[in-house]
Amino acid sequence: MTEKRSIGFFEKFLTLWVILCMGTGILIGQFLPQVPEFLSQFEYAQVSIPVAILIWLMIYPMMLKVDFASVVDVGKNPKGLVVTWTVNWLIKPFTMFGIAYLFFFVIFKAIIPDDLAYEYLAGAVLLGAAPCTAMVFVWSYLTRGNAAYTLVQVATNNLILLIAFTPIVVFLLGVSDITVPWMTLFLSVVLFVVIPLAAGWLTRVYVTKNNGKDYFETRFIPKFGNITIIGLLLTLVIIFSFQGEVIIQNPLHILLIALPLTIQTFLIFSIAYGWAKAWKLSHDIAAPASMIGASNFFELAVAVAISVFGLTSAAALATVVGVLVEVPIMLTLVAIANRTRHWFPRSVRKQ
Repeated sequence: MTEKRSIGFFEKFLTLWVILCMGTGILIGQFLPQVPEFLSQFEYAQVSIPVAILIWLMIYPMMLKVDFASVVDVGKNPKGLVVTWTVNWLIKPFTMFGIAYLFFFVIFKAIIPDDLAYEYLAGAVLLGAAPCTAMVFVWSYLTRGNAAYTLVQVATNNLILLIAFTPIVVFLLGVSDITVPWMTLFLSVVLFVVIPLAAGWLTRVYVTKNNGKDYFETRFIPKFGNITIIGLLLTLVIIFSFQGEVIIQNPLHILLIALPLTIQTFLIFSIAYGWAKAWKLSHDIAAPASMIGASNFFELAVAVAISVFGLTSAAALATVVGVLVEVPIMLTLVAIANRTRHWFPRSVRKQ
């Protein structure tokens, strides 16, 4: 009998929590404007200190799960990694740019002013250049993916992210005449990837050395179970307290942003999943490989959008819409993957 797996309470209703945070933030911005005014005083180099702290709370627990020792096993089954790396870094950022540009500057040209279109495009590019590193563990679990292999995929993508994220974003935004300072983007990656990644690795080494790997995996990491989601939701409340006026003036824009992001997600999943099928990968490797590219490291995208363009920017709004649509879309893709399990050869690993 096949084991039926379920998503956690917070993750399952993440879209609902995001909507509630949107409403709460907008109400605060409209009726308690002194709150965002007060928070705006705590900024350094365009980075909101309160938001930076919350983002670290989001990202640090994810980085605890990344075991870079697993990277030594990459040569044992490279096909799944080739699919992941190629789709994530040579296809996904560019299809995101193309689809977003088509919608924001051609199809929706009469609806979206050029200044907003440029920032929406920037937000979409930030999402497209950051493959998932956290929720993919949930999607892998729900599709009965190979947990160890998923870990290798995430670890290697984090290493590539350190090198590739900044030049890809600068190149794509430069093509669209959006100037992004290299140093600002580089510092964002250092702040929101390198530091939490280093902290997670040092924590893993210290706790494992003193208490053992089993304690770290089964007791220490679960202590941080809901911190990522709570940090994300509090961040969204702050963002929407600054974004309230833009949303009230352009409520339709939430749907306009969501449409290309949705199309992009299904496209990337289809490319990776189809490739994995053509290469006859086992389903427990094919499904997670496709999920990593389809979903986004939206915490990083939100953080960079805020630090580069500001809390009140349309770019930050676009990345938040990515959060809003991700969970329902990814649950749909999980259902598709589970229903098409018979397309793939069985793994020799026990399910």
